Amino acid sequence: MALGARTDPLLAHLFAVEVDGVIVGGFAEVTGLGLELETFDYREGGVNEFLHRLPGPARAPANLVLRRGVATSDALWRWQDDAARGRIRRRNGAVVLLDEGEEAMRFTFVAGYPVRWTGPELRAGSAVAALESLEIAHRGLSRRGGGSA
Repeated sequence: MALGARTDPLLAHLFAVEVDGVIVGGFAEVTGLGLELETFDYREGGVNEFLHRLPGPARAPANLVLRRGVATSDALWRWQDDAARGRIRRRNGAVVLLDEGEEAMRFTFVAGYPVRWTGPELRAGSAVAALESLEIAHRGLSRRGGGSA
């Protein structure tokens, strides 16, 4: 990319979710995309002016949470139900940001499995979409695309 070239930010509403390379449906919201580097303090003997803050392992601070309208497809429900019955199947997946229909950036999670499903809140006096959510624990997150700064 040339110096000074304009790069508009990607829009947060254009994305897809894949599990094992297959798009698993449209989602209204994805949260939990994040990584942090744990640190630990080390007090060196005789040095009283400061603490050494040393790096530890990287980790995802939260599980991925996928929210969508209650779907007629039940592939994700079966994955959650199997996990609830003790048949844990770890799967790789990705949240893919789109720009004009083309992949612009990919957040890949490794060895994920469902840890919580939340059903819709049903109210007779409301006309909003019935939303369900699936929470996925995973071993790590990586990012591909988006160029470099």
